[in-house]
Amino acid sequence: MTVRRSTCFFAILAGLIPVVFALCLLTGSAGIPDLGTVTGHAILRMRLYRTLAALVVGSGLAASGTVLQALLRNPLAEPYVLGISSGGALGAATAILMGLGMVSVFAVPIAAFVGATLTLTLVYLLAGEQGIPSVHQLILSGVIVGAVVSSVLMFLISIAPTRGIHNIMWWMLGDLTVTSRPLLWAAMALTGTGLIVTWTLSQSFNAMTLGRDMAHHLGVRTGRTLLLGLAMATLMAAAAVSLAGIIGFVGLVVPHTVRRIIGPDHRRLIPGAALSGGLFLALCDTAARTIMAPRELPVGVMTALLGGPFFLAVLRRNRERGPLT
Repeated sequence: MTVRRSTCFFAILAGLIPVVFALCLLTGSAGIPDLGTVTGHAILRMRLYRTLAALVVGSGLAASGTVLQALLRNPLAEPYVLGISSGGALGAATAILMGLGMVSVFAVPIAAFVGATLTLTLVYLLAGEQGIPSVHQLILSGVIVGAVVSSVLMFLISIAPTRGIHNIMWWMLGDLTVTSRPLLWAAMALTGTGLIVTWTLSQSFNAMTLGRDMAHHLGVRTGRTLLLGLAMATLMAAAAVSLAGIIGFVGLVVPHTVRRIIGPDHRRLIPGAALSGGLFLALCDTAARTIMAPRELPVGVMTALLGGPFFLAVLRRNRERGPLT
């Protein structure tokens, strides 16, 4: 039954891909682009890159959330829990205030990537001070480090000039505008690498959801799986943050919803969540561009508006039916 449901689910996603692409390319504040003009071609090309960015970022965030939920055995886990997103935001804000964005278009994304990576490294070192960290130590360290990093970020915002505040806030609300094609290709390559590696670890993730001791008895090298899984989740989340800024709820809502549909087997869950996350974010971005045209909403606001109430409804339904799976 689960296999049949998974087959139908992936068939539906495959059918939705061209529909979503057409919707994203043909809708927006400028309307349907006129391909007979140079301006129309420019608009279509911009929307194409933006749609690709949405697919890459959404896939990376959803897959990252899926991996973290498996490793931490917590259906509410996502990159925010371990401070990954906060670290990326701090790195980007520092680069913006230092004016590095005027030097190179890669400066802010690289700073965000470095910030996210260093934050996870600090969390892992603090949690594993006396050996391999436990799930509870990782979550506790992540919350503490995330809170400290967020405080430093608020301090930087409080002393920033007006222009710097505007740039930081817009970046923190999420923006899928592609300012550099090489950056898009790099994020795509990093996200693809993370997806491939995490999918090869699917069986180990299935065992890890039973607990570290049980996974160890099943022959899983739990320390290696935990470290590699956290590294790949950080890689995908950092790539997403470096390309589009802070976009919440994708890594929280999408994996949980897909898990309820096709089951907890990570051999199907990881690709299913990645595809669903990409399509979800592409639709959110299209709505953000059209709902208040010609003004444009930050895509992070749209994901929060859609994801927040939806996830509350899911939590309420699960409270009535039983614990989260």
